Amino acid sequence: MAEQAEGDAVRAGLSEAEMRERVIRLAFGGDPRRLDQFCAAVREALPPDTAAVLRGSAVTGYRHDDHAPFDADGAGTSDLDLTLVGDEVVGLYSAFWIPGINSRPLSDEDPDICPALVPLRRRLMQMVGRPVNIQGTRDWIMFVREHLMGQPYLMLVGKLESP
Repeated sequence: MAEQAEGDAVRAGLSEAEMRERVIRLAFGGDPRRLDQFCAAVREALPPDTAAVLRGSAVTGYRHDDHAPFDADGAGTSDLDLTLVGDEVVGLYSAFWIPGINSRPLSDEDPDICPALVPLRRRLMQMVGRPVNIQGTRDWIMFVREHLMGQPYLMLVGKLESP
């Protein structure tokens, strides 16, 4: 079962329960066991003291740039935005939006920026039948995303430190 260390927290206006229901419905075909399997695969691959969150259209139900619904371009066309949060995981990346703090996502556009996480990405994409982008960041960036940018996220594994 996906860990919910923070209970039914509200992040950027969405409750944990609301985000979880939406993610299960949109990205996991309505089957909570598939989300649990996804979380288990992530948990197995994480360095110690690393948290994992899901962000983006699977959580909100719509794309950020044009507000089109999740999978607006057909089944399996929307990606999952997995963010790994922790010092050690950030050190695995070679390309950054903010050097040493917030990585670019491991994705089809940047497939070689984090070789250590390529096997996890492949496994997750096989599980969900859609692209999975994996970003590494520090915990305070998640605070900025939530409180200053209004971006909710669903906790999957671990917990975030409060700034």
